Amino acid sequence: MRTATIERKTKETAISLRLDLDGRGQAVIDSGVGFFNHMLELFSVHSGCDLTVTCKGDTEVDFHHSVEDVGIVLGEAMREALGDKYGIARFAQRLVPMDETAALVAVDFSGRAYLSFEDSLTGKVGDFDLELIEEFLRAFSYRGGINLYIKLLRRGNAHHMAEAIFKALALCVRDAVKIVSDRIPSSKGMIE
Repeated sequence: MRTATIERKTKETAISLRLDLDGRGQAVIDSGVGFFNHMLELFSVHSGCDLTVTCKGDTEVDFHHSVEDVGIVLGEAMREALGDKYGIARFAQRLVPMDETAALVAVDFSGRAYLSFEDSLTGKVGDFDLELIEEFLRAFSYRGGINLYIKLLRRGNAHHMAEAIFKALALCVRDAVKIVSDRIPSSKGMIE
């Protein structure tokens, strides 16, 4: 079973997260941040991963701690659920349009964390600061040991840009964690 359950409690957040890489794209999300819930639901549906998230955060301050810490926990869950990464595809790339916008995402589940996010997002969707998307992605990639490249090929409506990024990321995760062989996908014989 490629699953993980992670709990994390700090002075800023209390998070419980369950991930099943081989699920059916079912999501039960309560991050305390409405727009972020929507993005995590999209991630679950399009990746095919079952995802349950509960986060109680200091949202009276702002949404930063909740969004970043969910990224930390999701990255840790991804790393744990993948184990030694035996047989996974490892690499994936996707170009996803969302109405007038388009996002290109590429991943390598190499164990070496890196985020390249060429296009900053600013402004708000409702009460959600779009710059928090980059914070989430950084935390996710670094805790997950994921090399993650994101580029907006066409900008437009802020909601659409965010959705294109999360959908493309989800499809990359779906493709990269798929079991496609009977070996570890590395010339080293291991992925750290």
